[in-house]
Amino acid sequence: MSLISIVIPVYFNAQSLLSLSNRLSDIADSQIDHDFEFIYVDDGSKDDSFSVLCDLAKSDNRIRVIKLVRNFGSNIAILSGITHATGDCVGFIAADLQDPPDMLPRLIKQWEAGYPVVLAVRKDRQGDPIGTRFFSYIFNFLFKKLVYPDFSLQGIGFFLIDRKVVDVIVKSQEKNSHLIGLILWTGFPYTTVTYDRAERVSGKSSWTFQKKLKYFLDAFVGFSYLPLRLTSGLGILFAILGGVYAIFLIINKLLNNIEVPGWTALVVITLFLSGIQLIMLGVIGEYLWRNLDASRQRPLFIVDQIVSYK
Repeated sequence: MSLISIVIPVYFNAQSLLSLSNRLSDIADSQIDHDFEFIYVDDGSKDDSFSVLCDLAKSDNRIRVIKLVRNFGSNIAILSGITHATGDCVGFIAADLQDPPDMLPRLIKQWEAGYPVVLAVRKDRQGDPIGTRFFSYIFNFLFKKLVYPDFSLQGIGFFLIDRKVVDVIVKSQEKNSHLIGLILWTGFPYTTVTYDRAERVSGKSSWTFQKKLKYFLDAFVGFSYLPLRLTSGLGILFAILGGVYAIFLIINKLLNNIEVPGWTALVVITLFLSGIQLIMLGVIGEYLWRNLDASRQRPLFIVDQIVSYK
C-alpha cells in the first residue's frame, strides 16, 4: 500500500482544526488502497492551535505535529512539513477549509494515473475582497506572461507531488522560495484539477499586504532575470534620451544663441531620474539580498518540538 503524506501549515487556525481533521480522517478511511499520515506544522501560532493539534494527535496516530520556534511564513512551513514527510507522495492543503479537503481523492487519482505533479486550480476568485482579487490577477498575469506560460490566471491553491519531486524540492534548500514556482521549475510532467474555493467560516486571513509583496518579489526574483533586464533597458533608454536632449540644447545654443531656460524642468527631470535610479538600486538590492541570505547557510526553519503518538 502507498503511503500518502498530507502537509497542513497552521497559523492561528485553532477554530477550524477539529473540522479539518475529521474531514481528512474520513477521506483517509475511504481510501482503502492507501495509508495516510497528516503532518500539521504550527508556524508560530499564538492562539490555541498547538494544544488543539496535540489533542488531535492523541486520538489519531496518523497525525504528527511539528511546532516551529517562530513564524517562518507559509512557504517555509510547508517545506518543513515536506522535509519530514515519509510518503510515496506528498500533498499540501491549507488549514482554513477554503480549499476543500474533499478534492484530495481527485488529486490522488491523477497521481495514480502517472502524473508526478498534480495542481489544484481555482475556478474563480468570487467571494474574495476586490483588492485581493486585483492583486492576485496582476500577479498571476505577470507570472504567466513572464515566467511560466502555462500558469493559471486563477492561481494554484494546493498540490500533490510524487516522492521524486519531493526529493528535488528538499534537496534544493532554497531560501525565499516561491514553492509553486519551484515545483514547476523541476520540469516534471503535471496535470491540473479545478475546484470551487469555499468561503472562510472562521477566523480571518493573515495574508497581509507585506506578505503578498514578499510573495510577489520571491516569485519574480527567484525565477526570472527580467527585472534586471528591465533595469538595464531603462538605464540605456534614459541615457540615450538624455544624450539626444543634451545635443539639442548645445546646437540650439551655438546656432541660435538661445539661453537654456527651465529651472523647474531641470528640477522635475532630476527628481524623476533620481526616482528611477532608486528603483533600479532596489531591484538590484533584492537580488543581492537573496544571494547574501543563501550564502549564510542558516537553516530554513527551526523545529521546537515534534508530537506523535504512533
